[in-house]
Amino acid sequence: MIEMTLREIADVVGGELHDVPDPQALVTGSVEFDSRRIGPGDLFLALPGANSDGHDYAANAVEAGAVAVLAARPVGVPAIVVAPDAGTVPATSVALSHDGDGSGAAVLAALADLARVSTERLAERTGLTVVGVTGSSGKTSTKDLLAAVLAPLGPVVAPPGSFNNELGHPWTALRADADTKFLALEMSARGVGHIAALARIAPPRIGVVLNVGTAHLGEFGSREAIAQAKGELVEALPAEGLAVLNADDPNVAAMASRTKARVVMVGLSGDADIRATDVTTDDQARARFTLHAGGESVPVQLAVHGEHQVGNALSAAAVALECGADLATVAQALSGATAASARRMDVRTTPDGITVINDSYNANPDSVRAALKALVTLAESGPEPRRSWAVLGEMGELGDTSVIEHDAIGRLAVRLDVDRLIVVGTGRPSRGMHQGAVMEGSWGEESILVPDISAAIALLDDEIAAGDVVLVKASKAVGLWAVAEHLTRAGEGSSEAAR
Repeated sequence: MIEMTLREIADVVGGELHDVPDPQALVTGSVEFDSRRIGPGDLFLALPGANSDGHDYAANAVEAGAVAVLAARPVGVPAIVVAPDAGTVPATSVALSHDGDGSGAAVLAALADLARVSTERLAERTGLTVVGVTGSSGKTSTKDLLAAVLAPLGPVVAPPGSFNNELGHPWTALRADADTKFLALEMSARGVGHIAALARIAPPRIGVVLNVGTAHLGEFGSREAIAQAKGELVEALPAEGLAVLNADDPNVAAMASRTKARVVMVGLSGDADIRATDVTTDDQARARFTLHAGGESVPVQLAVHGEHQVGNALSAAAVALECGADLATVAQALSGATAASARRMDVRTTPDGITVINDSYNANPDSVRAALKALVTLAESGPEPRRSWAVLGEMGELGDTSVIEHDAIGRLAVRLDVDRLIVVGTGRPSRGMHQGAVMEGSWGEESILVPDISAAIALLDDEIAAGDVVLVKASKAVGLWAVAEHLTRAGEGSSEAAR
């Protein structure tokens, strides 16, 4: 964050100083909500949690070097205290159901205010460029690609993983300091108004909208409501800003009329300003294509897996070109960019020859379809076809369409000719996925419904063989990464035993 005194921070967040011997003491670091990560010059965020209260760790944080604590009550060490009615933040994905007195919401509101002022001052004083990315799927992958293509132009701050809600968004914004040139933020929502609120915290100059799918359909109620929410990003852009829109998604392309910023269309469409042609994939499902922009063209060979990454790469390219990169530099950066966030199309081959696609961090119908296509590409490429396995769990937050969407995924696995489908779970959605596969292809034992992760692991241990390719994917709450991590460890263990 930009350097501020405790008095300045108190004025920004509407708080009072308690137990502060020197109001002019300077916060020179960042803001941390984990006392174990505090360093000298930081500000500690005392956030109530489901199992613990950050206020209880205030003294530890100060002892570790925190200048003060941003808190909802006095804590016996230097603190900026905000009242429970100090403000509100949108409820996206931080659970505050335990926060009966409103203290957590007050601290989050103060964090948002601090991030907004810090970001605005950096933009004015150092020229910080804020880039916001949203979409039903692909946000994290695109954010990682953005960080890669912007890095040659200057220091970049981007969130780790999918830190994209009312805690992660301002926390990431406060990682930017006077040396930061670009702040790349992904923006999530579970309702209309959420992205608009996040855009107020760190006002973007460039906004990227990837797609409008069915993720969180249960919360939004309709695809139209999802489009309305995603479009809040381009509505927040200034006239001198840039909106990067997916020309291949009609719901996204239509957002051009909702912004006063300039618009650049990206996609496979011939009408796109920045487009890809000659798209192919190699034996690792990595896309190769020709990138066209401004009358020039260059070849790109992505290092990330899945043909769906082409659209993400085009969006990242549009941002980098806007920020001053030349096309050759963009192509080189895209070709060298690897997956930077855990459990997202993380492809590894074990020493005993099993290829594991760990895409287990989260799932929605669009991302599962893309992952299944990548699985089949990996399995069918190379000198000889390999056996493909899809280990899938429930996709959450789909509302009344949940069983239908799960049924469609099961049927798609059959149409793509996945060799073995393991559906994990006992709920209606999981049963729907399994039944869809059986009804589509009369698969019999090719599709297997197992009750839990342990059963899936046991089945794989019995039947998996060298050369097989395994996709593991489900919504985060399922925790299906345990399957991918077991397979990786098992492969390593068998290699050790062979020695």
